[in-house]
Amino acid sequence: MHRPSRSPLVTALVVAAAVILLLTIVAQFWTEVLWYESVDFVGVFRTQIVTRLLLGIVAGLVMAVLAWSSIHIAYRVRPIYAPSPETQVMEHYRELVEPMRRTATIAAPLALGLFAGLSAATQWDTYQMWVNGQPFGRTDPEFGLDIGFFVFTLPWVNFVIGFLTMVLVVAIIAAAFTHYLYGGIVIGAHTRSTQAARVHLSVLLAVLVLVRAVAFWIDRYNLATAQSTRMTGIQYTEAHAVIPTKAILAIAAIMCAGLFVSTIWTRSWRLPIVGVAVLVVCVIAVGAIYPALVQSLKVKPSEKSLEVPYIQRNIDATRAAYGFDTVKVQSYDTKTVAAPGQLRGDAATIPGIRLIDPNIVSPTFKQLEASKGYYQFPDVLDVDRYLIDGTLTDTVIAAREIDLNGIPDGQRNWLNDHTVYTHGFGVVAAKGNTRDDDGRPTFFEGQIGRKGALDPYEPRIYFGENSPEYSVVGGGKKEFDYPDPSGTGEITNTYAGKGGVPLGGVNRLAYAMKYKEVNFILSDAVTADSKILDHRTPRERVQRVAPWLTLDGNAYPAVVDGRVLWILDGYTTSASYPYSQMTTLNVVTEDAVTRTRESVRAVQAGQVNYVRNSVKATVDAYDGTVTLYEWDEQDPVLKAWMQIFPGSVKPLSDIKGSLMAHLRYPEDLFKVQRTLLSRYHDRDASTFFTGQNFWRVPDDPTQSTADEELLQPPYYLSLAMPGQGSPAFSLTSTFMPTGDRQVLSGFLAADGDAGNQTGKKSPEYGTMRLLEMTGGTVNGPGQVFNAMRTSPVTSKDPELTLTLAQFITTTQQQGAASVTFGNQLTLPVGGGLLYVQPIYVQAKAAGSYPLLSAVAVAFGDRIAWAGSLDDALNDLFGGQSGAKAGDTGTTTPVSPAPGATPPTSGPAPTQSAQPPAKPNQAALTQALKDAEAAFAEGQAALKDGNFAAYGQAQEKLKEALKRAVAASPQGTGTAGP
Repeated sequence: MHRPSRSPLVTALVVAAAVILLLTIVAQFWTEVLWYESVDFVGVFRTQIVTRLLLGIVAGLVMAVLAWSSIHIAYRVRPIYAPSPETQVMEHYRELVEPMRRTATIAAPLALGLFAGLSAATQWDTYQMWVNGQPFGRTDPEFGLDIGFFVFTLPWVNFVIGFLTMVLVVAIIAAAFTHYLYGGIVIGAHTRSTQAARVHLSVLLAVLVLVRAVAFWIDRYNLATAQSTRMTGIQYTEAHAVIPTKAILAIAAIMCAGLFVSTIWTRSWRLPIVGVAVLVVCVIAVGAIYPALVQSLKVKPSEKSLEVPYIQRNIDATRAAYGFDTVKVQSYDTKTVAAPGQLRGDAATIPGIRLIDPNIVSPTFKQLEASKGYYQFPDVLDVDRYLIDGTLTDTVIAAREIDLNGIPDGQRNWLNDHTVYTHGFGVVAAKGNTRDDDGRPTFFEGQIGRKGALDPYEPRIYFGENSPEYSVVGGGKKEFDYPDPSGTGEITNTYAGKGGVPLGGVNRLAYAMKYKEVNFILSDAVTADSKILDHRTPRERVQRVAPWLTLDGNAYPAVVDGRVLWILDGYTTSASYPYSQMTTLNVVTEDAVTRTRESVRAVQAGQVNYVRNSVKATVDAYDGTVTLYEWDEQDPVLKAWMQIFPGSVKPLSDIKGSLMAHLRYPEDLFKVQRTLLSRYHDRDASTFFTGQNFWRVPDDPTQSTADEELLQPPYYLSLAMPGQGSPAFSLTSTFMPTGDRQVLSGFLAADGDAGNQTGKKSPEYGTMRLLEMTGGTVNGPGQVFNAMRTSPVTSKDPELTLTLAQFITTTQQQGAASVTFGNQLTLPVGGGLLYVQPIYVQAKAAGSYPLLSAVAVAFGDRIAWAGSLDDALNDLFGGQSGAKAGDTGTTTPVSPAPGATPPTSGPAPTQSAQPPAKPNQAALTQALKDAEAAFAEGQAALKDGNFAAYGQAQEKLKEALKRAVAASPQGTGTAGP
């Protein structure tokens, strides 16, 4: 029969598609090699590829050989039957299969081997951890084995058991099907099999049952990380019922395997069938029913006394695995009455109170320091500390990055996007504890073209959190650097960093195929001397060179030795630490900031029960150099990875003092620890069983709504805990009891000051201090926030004549401005807990930005507020707090007037804004008094349900506010904080 010839065009298209696909794969692989060579981590790429290939080849061969041998043996030993009604049916199928038998015998095992190999290749890290495992030097309490067995060996053993089970099941199915197809097994009125088929299948089944026997035995160790509703780890029932029955089931499985082998001599399936039935009964009766009976009849009636020893194991293991077993716990007899001079003993802490909220002032940074629309800042800025005028000062800092979306549409093209607008420029930094007279941050570094406090340093940001996907740089080509300060043009620059991949020779073609962009070949902007910068975000670069790290959700910039470095915290994790409580990282690291902002996110990882901040990583913002530093020298998991990738992690001794000064306690690790400490601060297993001392992390009252409750984020600030000699840069959080009580039960601070010595971190770094509240009842964050919003307290500031509640309400009711509450800080000072609440006001007009307008404070049940923290504290503590915050001397800024737009470019960091004109004080005071009276009248009417009177009062309020606006300085609006 003549077969139609295939069209030459179709053949050519198929060949062309195959060639293009092959070239694309080669180009992708080659560009990966080039990138790893450019960052000097090619060994990491090579180790991964080689390990994946070896695992894939071995696993694929095992699967393919077993599947092929099952089919081949079954075919070779097929019986020759005389035709009969029972065999005639299968004869038809054999005739159908025969033309493709040889091909299928090879193709099917190869396909199965391919899938098995791909699956095994994903376990490259599990294999390497098994090969390079390290001892923990600590044993589990049940089996007496080193914890390294559970962390390094057990995961690989579990994979091998699962893989062998899958391979044997496939082999048995392939053998059984082939025997059935070719008559080795005949199913009919009297099912029968040949001796060859019986021997073949019995051997395979015996091996499978032996593998399951090993699985039963190994499952005993898996119980150490098993999750229950109460805890992770072995409990009474597991220890006294499940573990012994697992051993019994392993022995029963070995006996069952022997029965399968016995069919070689007995020539009957009777004994194996009986053995399998008995094994199933054992699994149900011994493995399920017996433990359930023990749990219900023995454990439940005396659960507390029986479970306490195992709960204690869980408590001890969890505290050790998450690194808070050495937390310093102190009872704190809280005072709730404010008295004059009460902060005198905390005079060193008060100046470190950070008023500038990095979650709010991003629009302020952008309007004042972005310079042009094609620069951007993240929506959440970072907190660090710098030596300013001889004083170590908490700082809010951000990098000024390029924003291609800010380039006018008429200028958007491949040439501009990828060869002209290639980088950002400089960092912008402001003091965290002060503001300018008009409410702006006090910048000490930032404005382009003016020398700042951090100069000199390399300001170009080629690698950042919002860098373009790729840029072509160098080769003598001029790139846009920054606008000429004189306003006459632009300053250009040519990249001269060591980072990037050269685009000479075949590399241009490879990248053209990778990015599907012909301009790599056609554009004269791409020369043999050009370089391509890609994979540019700090997170991506670190993750690619250290795929074994779980990275913190936020990278932050720091100016170190004349370079801008992105600093990232890397975690080593495991889900195999015996008895330690399992935690889902992406859940416990979520809070009000990660849920409402884009630039900071929760850790993207699953369940773990062991975490260490083992690595500090830096990425040079100019040339992209990635450096990993060993931080936890005792971590066995890090030691294993350093052995897998030798030379990839530098020792702690290589960290310069200038970099050490900017390293801090990682925020996401702290979130994990505080979540667990809400329960595991209770070290007594008896009270832990009842849960009566459990705490919870408060919701953020400034962000939560009735429909969505968002956890309060931890805050960086410098403070001295009770008993601590001097303030330290710390990460803090509060706790409340579980249930509905809105009071504080605990305060946690982690010392985040690493010191400034080369190769040596401060001995106090990482010290966790937990205050457990005793004495007077301290209101929780939500109570304090609500009390502030409804407070009838009037400020002692002569320019603030409204109550705090009236100021908030009237500012918002103007319709031209909005009030935003900053980070609600809590500090253990004055023998009690001090709340500090910055208040921002932003005009509702294009180009406006938040201005720090007031500060509210609370101690016990007392609230005060003013235009400065100093004045608010003095008012709160009876006229004299006993400490200086350092922000006195700043005059109270005024709320934006309707239609008023703040200036879009700020003054130089060393200069002050032009002071506003003086208001008509008498008219302004009278207008504000009338507004206060109208507000009170409206509230009374609303309370009585008299909506007509309420409407009249609102009209009076609007009229009074208009007079206040008219009496204010031109363009600034009503006086207020």
